[in-house]
Amino acid sequence: MKQIIRLMKAREAELKRAIRAAENDAKKKDFPEGHLRISRSGAYPRYYHVTDPGQPIGNYIPKKEGAFVKKLAEKDYIETFLAYAKKELSELERLEASLTKRNADAAFEKMSGYRKEVVKPYLLTDSMYAEEWAYKEYKTNQYIPERKIYDTKKGDKVRSKSEAILADMFYDLGIPYRYEAELKFKNGAVRYPDFTLLKIGTREEIYFEHFGLLDDEEYRTGCLKKMDEYRENGIYPGKNLLFSYETEESPLDIKGIGRMLKEIFKE
Repeated sequence: MKQIIRLMKAREAELKRAIRAAENDAKKKDFPEGHLRISRSGAYPRYYHVTDPGQPIGNYIPKKEGAFVKKLAEKDYIETFLAYAKKELSELERLEASLTKRNADAAFEKMSGYRKEVVKPYLLTDSMYAEEWAYKEYKTNQYIPERKIYDTKKGDKVRSKSEAILADMFYDLGIPYRYEAELKFKNGAVRYPDFTLLKIGTREEIYFEHFGLLDDEEYRTGCLKKMDEYRENGIYPGKNLLFSYETEESPLDIKGIGRMLKEIFKE
């Protein structure tokens, strides 16, 4: 519900900006009276200037007066837009106010702590969903488990210092994650992304790969193939796939990755 209300607020802000711009244009532009009527003569449009409601056909506008046609069309659009936009804004504000005060989540959220302990809600809050997701068992990569020697704040064992740094960054930012969790592709192939992250507000799973040996040509080729495979399965960089990388001359950009995560996972 919080995500829905955030989206509603964003739409309201967008509408308010657009309404202000349209009202300013309506004031400063010298629009003619009346409105535009368009008919067709074969494959070509014919334009008419209607000023009298009792004469709906209007006066024909010759082709050479294209600027006048444009002004009439813009005027008609602004009037129609303002009517629609103000109506939508009013409905959104009314609905937002109603949902903020009373929604299905509130039936559980307003209960006392003792009641919450003995009742399972039909709709999980974001925090409850995140906790359940984080602690749910999942199949993980069993390839050479003895190489998982680096500890994380969460208590996981990972394969490299960089992965440990990333895992601790997720943990500190409050981003639930799974390490090397099983991912099944459309063709039945099974892969194990380095991390699977949960975007709590939208309950989306986002995959995170760390490419740590890009100096090595064979490793680099494998990374490119992996990216192709992700794309073939509807997993796209910047949408539901993030990645980091490093070479001997370009170490892991910890600050940059932190800024990226804060932007993408902000609530």
